Amino acid sequence: MAKKVQPENCGLGPAFQVFGGKWKALLLWLVHQEPRRFGELKRLVPDVSEKMLIQHLREMGADGLIHREVFHEVPPRVEYSATELGVSLDDALVPLANWGKKHAAGIAARRRAAE
Repeated sequence: MAKKVQPENCGLGPAFQVFGGKWKALLLWLVHQEPRRFGELKRLVPDVSEKMLIQHLREMGADGLIHREVFHEVPPRVEYSATELGVSLDDALVPLANWGKKHAAGIAARRRAAE
């Protein structure tokens, strides 16, 4: 009997587990560019709710994709930056982003036609 192939077997499962979610890839891209504060991320991604932003940042920190640095000053300041693991994932997502740019118009047209 043939073994059923699962996404985890080809590496997609673990990858999607760490960057799956509507905002994670975008957040990773933003903190890869430069360290960002929470408020700055909220302004740069205005459609994300504060609850979801907090959740995604916590999950990405737990997965080792981002580093959260607390500066003990008044007022307190926290910055998020990409870790080496996060940078490697962001670099791996570049071809996927290029594919999306190349095919975005066609995908949108087909979706409109299907409505």
